[in-house]
Amino acid sequence: MSETIMNDDEAAKVVSSSSSQGPVREDPAPYDEGLSGAIKALIDDGQTLFQAELAYRKEQAAFGLGAVKRIAVLVILGLAFGFFTLLAIVVGLLMALAQYVGFWGSLAIVGGLLAILTAICLLRAAKAVRYVRSGLAGKDAA
Repeated sequence: MSETIMNDDEAAKVVSSSSSQGPVREDPAPYDEGLSGAIKALIDDGQTLFQAELAYRKEQAAFGLGAVKRIAVLVILGLAFGFFTLLAIVVGLLMALAQYVGFWGSLAIVGGLLAILTAICLLRAAKAVRYVRSGLAGKDAA
């Protein structure tokens, strides 16, 4: 007599195959684990993707902020140098014209030209503001 040792799984197969009720379905737990495991993995992947995207956007914002700071400093310096350049041109014009039309005449000419240029720039800026405002309001920009 040879003794055969069966484990529980083999015994369950023998019992299920010898029963008269037909084949017995195996435990559905592996299918449920597979589906729930896939859902858990999908959720984990989604969270990982979200965290990676968030980190990327933070780095992108930090890079942009650093660039904006640098650009702002350069614009401020450029405007300051431009202002001093215009100031030097105005003083030079005043001194050059003073020899021909006198001191008060040169002040009137340079001041009048600056007033005209100021009016032109402000009127064009006001027109641009009206254009943008009408565009944002959805009206036909004229």
